[in-house]
Amino acid sequence: MDRGEKKQCVASLADVFKTTSVVVVARYSGLNVAQMQALRKQMRAAGAQVQVAKNRLVKIAVQGTEATSISELMRGPTLIAYSNDPVAAPKVAVAFAKDNDKLVILGGVMGTTALNIDAIRSLATLPSLDELRAKLIGLIQAPATKLAQLTTAPATKLARVFAAYGGKDAA
Repeated sequence: MDRGEKKQCVASLADVFKTTSVVVVARYSGLNVAQMQALRKQMRAAGAQVQVAKNRLVKIAVQGTEATSISELMRGPTLIAYSNDPVAAPKVAVAFAKDNDKLVILGGVMGTTALNIDAIRSLATLPSLDELRAKLIGLIQAPATKLAQLTTAPATKLARVFAAYGGKDAA
């Protein structure tokens, strides 16, 4: 990797640290190519990304950003997983680490807050932004649906009474 490529890599990593909401750092020593591809595929499906970069370049890229706390985690073969959704990357990383013991989550950062392993696991248990939006829309729509049911209920009951009287006369 020549100097120009390194500058480009540092610039792209700095952009990642400035724009994403959560970054997870994990050690991937011992994962084979198929397992790494499976991890990348799962991350992509969740709206997150995985990147393996040189630790030295990551340490340079985090300088001047809110993610400076992860520079101490960058030792050995590490990868970074990041997403704009605060729960997407931690959720996939924790689920993948349960299945593959060779992926070890070291920590991460969310905004200016440094995350330890327990914080990342608790983030992974939270519902995603899409799930929260769906619940919120359901809560907003529920009163309108119940109101519509209440307005049609008296007419329905009245129709049943008329039908019962009509059936009584025919008998």
